[in-house]
Amino acid sequence: MSYLDRVRACNDFDRSGYVPFLVAGNEVGLVRPAFASTLVEFTGVFQVDDRGVSLADDLRTPDERTQAVDSVLRRLAERDVIRHWRNESYPVATAFSAPPLLTMARAAATLFGIRAYGLHVNGIVRDGADIHMWIGRRSADRAVAPDKLDQLVAGGQPAGLSLAENLIKECAEEADIPQTLSETAVPVGAISYRTAWGEGLKRDVLFLYDLVLPVDFVPRNTDGELAGFDLWPLARVAERVRDTDDFKFNCSLVVIDFLIRHGRIAPDHPDYLEIIAGLHSE
Repeated sequence: MSYLDRVRACNDFDRSGYVPFLVAGNEVGLVRPAFASTLVEFTGVFQVDDRGVSLADDLRTPDERTQAVDSVLRRLAERDVIRHWRNESYPVATAFSAPPLLTMARAAATLFGIRAYGLHVNGIVRDGADIHMWIGRRSADRAVAPDKLDQLVAGGQPAGLSLAENLIKECAEEADIPQTLSETAVPVGAISYRTAWGEGLKRDVLFLYDLVLPVDFVPRNTDGELAGFDLWPLARVAERVRDTDDFKFNCSLVVIDFLIRHGRIAPDHPDYLEIIAGLHSE
């Protein structure tokens, strides 16, 4: 195993296996043909033709599109076509800064192959030149990657919240970090990936933050998503990412980005440029 293996595992994507999902003439997602066939019956909401999947022409406003699509998604959830329903919606847009064309239930994001956003926080403790990192372990009942290792804080970016607001919310829920401390987190960039995911496509952009924590701070999960935390030397974190699949797939990428930024994966590493390219594939 290697760092590059972790990166390649998150970039398992072949566009030929998908058809476009179009809204107002804009490609905003990619859909498997099998799922496109499922949408054929919902002619008042979706149009399926040789262009791909698009919304009905008379759905002209974001609110109209959101309500119509949501009615279909809830029916598909009742049939178990859509699983792990959450009361959380993602914006569907041509870019992060563009106005949403509609919002969509998070549970359907991969089926429609929309670009989804999230944030991950590296919680670090400095001891002179040494860096330790807080590592979370996901709860055994998580729908995705149960029992896998995770960042101190991580979460999707829902509709209706700014990144700053979501950062404060996720820090409080996942690690009981007070706002005065979470507001000191430093934005350090973003990574992206595209990978086949069940019957759909995970097409994510993760905004990354480094948060330096006091040596006496001990995180405590409050939302049940994490089973606990451990504080590890960075060398141990790097080894587990490189040599095992113990980390949740995208959390490995976040660690690799951290290692690059802090010189622990240096330019003379034989896979250096390929790793960097693979961290920014979307």
